[in-house]
Amino acid sequence: MADTTAHRPRRLATRSMKVLSGTLGSVVAGSAAYAATAWVVGLNSGSAGAARSASITNLTITAVASPGAGNLLYPGGTGDVVVNINNPNPFPVTITAVQLPTSATYATGYSDSALTSAVAGCASATSLVGWSYATGVSGSSHTLTTPLTVAASTSSFTVTLTNAATMGSATPLACANTYFSMPSLTAVSASGGAATATASGGTDAWTS
Repeated sequence: MADTTAHRPRRLATRSMKVLSGTLGSVVAGSAAYAATAWVVGLNSGSAGAARSASITNLTITAVASPGAGNLLYPGGTGDVVVNINNPNPFPVTITAVQLPTSATYATGYSDSALTSAVAGCASATSLVGWSYATGVSGSSHTLTTPLTVAASTSSFTVTLTNAATMGSATPLACANTYFSMPSLTAVSASGGAATATASGGTDAWTS
């Protein structure tokens, strides 16, 4: 009788190779069928999504005690005004001009930088401290030398308005060494939209 033991491993190996080849063939065939499919799916006309625009909230401009003004007021001269701008909007806002009250609308004097203790004899009726280039008409518009862009959702944007305040030549002695709460601006010219924010702590001005 012939010995067939030596041939058994070869048959087993051959059978294993057939199973492996069949498995790989199925995988390759499946991948090829997916990649080569001609069942293209299109898009109906009018397909769309939903979006929403932001609401608009006014800016708030307030006096700043620190840093203090660099150029100080004196009778017949001009001085700096430091303000803080709060932009609560979720987008940058660019300010290009300010609108001022009348030239006869004056600031109240205070003895402290927090503007809490009014100085007797330096009230708004007598201080003669107002905004530079204000006119006899309320709401006169004055263009900033450089537009100010306040970043979105910013509550601490500080800017020094150079020589923006003026003091009358007849301002009383009681107004010496005094802090002034400038009259409220009547409005600003500003627009919202994408823009590069201006760095806080800079300077700006209007010259007419």
